[in-house]
Amino acid sequence: MKCYEPTVLNSGASDVSIIELGSAFTADNAGLWYVLHTKSRQEKALAEELDRMHIPFYLPIIEQVRYHGKRKATVTEPLFAGYVFLRGSLDEAYLADRTKRVANILPVHDQQTLDVELRNLALALHQQAPLDPYPYLKKGRRVQVRAGPFRGLQGLVEERLGWTRLVLGVSMLGQAVSLEIDGSLLDLVD
Repeated sequence: MKCYEPTVLNSGASDVSIIELGSAFTADNAGLWYVLHTKSRQEKALAEELDRMHIPFYLPIIEQVRYHGKRKATVTEPLFAGYVFLRGSLDEAYLADRTKRVANILPVHDQQTLDVELRNLALALHQQAPLDPYPYLKKGRRVQVRAGPFRGLQGLVEERLGWTRLVLGVSMLGQAVSLEIDGSLLDLVD
């Protein structure tokens, strides 16, 4: 099994399962998050190398339909092109840099927020939500899904074309994805 294919892991904190790509979300992993800005189209190759080195990481992957002339193909691509999330020590981040696939190591100043945001994304991916890469919005209301398969997800709400959209963001990257959800399932978070 390649390291970027999803396997299910219980988070231990609740009855909610999350996607585990590498081992970044295991309860015994107390390392810090680092964002690895990769060289062009090197995310999956870096993930494979990190897996071989037993370095915990997270690479969110989505399926997208691409058209080549009249042919239609479904491809798997990183949700955030150019980024892999590593959870470990600074030495492990430097080991990742030595693979020649990393352009920059970005330190994470708010570890807790990034952890929650990545867990939200992992849960949404596990539930096979139709995620749509979306420009991150700084304005909007922070909400939590109260019921249904996405119970516990937190994000920002935006109305777009009459549909309620829940925006799951990674603020450090300035990027986000959105999913369609019934607005009656959302509660405001203070």
